[in-house]
Amino acid sequence: MTESNPRVDPPMTADEAATLTAFLDYHRRTLALKCEGLTDDQLRLRSVPPSTLSLLGLVRHMAEVEQYWFRSVLLGGEIAGHFWTKEHEDADFDDVDTADVAADFATWRAEVEAARLAAAGLPLDTVAKNPRRGEPVTLRWILTHMIEEYARHNGHADLLRELIDGATGE
Repeated sequence: MTESNPRVDPPMTADEAATLTAFLDYHRRTLALKCEGLTDDQLRLRSVPPSTLSLLGLVRHMAEVEQYWFRSVLLGGEIAGHFWTKEHEDADFDDVDTADVAADFATWRAEVEAARLAAAGLPLDTVAKNPRRGEPVTLRWILTHMIEEYARHNGHADLLRELIDGATGE
């Protein structure tokens, strides 16, 4: 999996919206970097039983998370998940053995782009409704949550990549 966009450090003197967006893009790119140069089988490699965690599973999960928070919550759309179902809520992580790696990465990249478009130009105080909790949520909260979500999973990606080929680092 190769990517053409380099990871750029977030600016140290930007307004809040630009800072949050830059940190989110930094973490998105970090996940892509953790997956670069690996074979499909390496991307499917699980961590430690009984965990089903894999780099491909993380990418699939983040596609679902991007879709949920930006297209379902922020834009208010009712969209079926890409990988999970009500019968199998962890399919994004569990069902990677026969998954189409290229298609799954394309899905993630498309959801990232859709998320960028959904948030573009909206004030951070834009309020949406979280359908799972029925509570209002701001774009500021969504961006902050997405940074947290990627940061947590990028820690998992660090460990998975080290397991696969010993590569470490940011």
